Amino acid sequence: MSPVVVSRVGHDDLGDKLLGYLEQKGVNTQWVQVDEAHETGVVLVNVSNRSEVTYDIVQPVAWDYIQLQEGLEQVVAGSDYFLYGSLAARSETSRNTLLALLKVAKRKVFDVNLRPPHYAREVLEPLLQQADIVKMNHHELTEITGWHQPYTDERTAMAFLREQYAVQTIIVTRGENGAAVLSAEGNYEQAGYHVEVEDTIGSGDAFLATFLAHYIAGKSYPEALKQACAMGALVATKKGATPVIPREAVSQLINS
Repeated sequence: MSPVVVSRVGHDDLGDKLLGYLEQKGVNTQWVQVDEAHETGVVLVNVSNRSEVTYDIVQPVAWDYIQLQEGLEQVVAGSDYFLYGSLAARSETSRNTLLALLKVAKRKVFDVNLRPPHYAREVLEPLLQQADIVKMNHHELTEITGWHQPYTDERTAMAFLREQYAVQTIIVTRGENGAAVLSAEGNYEQAGYHVEVEDTIGSGDAFLATFLAHYIAGKSYPEALKQACAMGALVATKKGATPVIPREAVSQLINS
């Protein structure tokens, strides 16, 4: 896989550092735009509760102004998967760019991130309707199904959302209690792994990246879930969002 990032950073030191970091990791940065008027995005993180981290996502910043550059639609149309998040839709400019790219994307993966006050039902529902695969946490599942009717049973709620928005696959993470998948093939669950939590920053992203890597490689849903839950748990044992986790550590946790 050759990942491509579509985003926008400021013409500042933080933007330069981010671009350098991505390039060091072998990520194509051709489609990361540089904004002369707005600063690189920052997030203020409160880790007083290590298991339930809260975020203050500064607005406006450069990634609120992602432009539909010439050639970008062709890049997305030629990609096997297009992964997008709800935060990118909080501003009109980036939202319009995202909606244009969703029209040409082959297979769409939606990572729901309900961070108050950066979302609204009327913005999220079109994003859900476009998705083939949706990942959300159990709190987000409760909130979104509550727009229609309350459910106390997780599996019933997942089935409702899958039918309501014509989504092929729903993934729900449960923090320390693992995760579940519902698709046409059936319902699959994976228990969580017991670890000592440092902070949960990046755990959800690590989970989804690992799940998709195994899913795209043709692994079964149970195997993809197992690997993803282990990776998410191990990331939670480290400070920060992008710690290096050796494959051996994942295997060791799974087999412990």
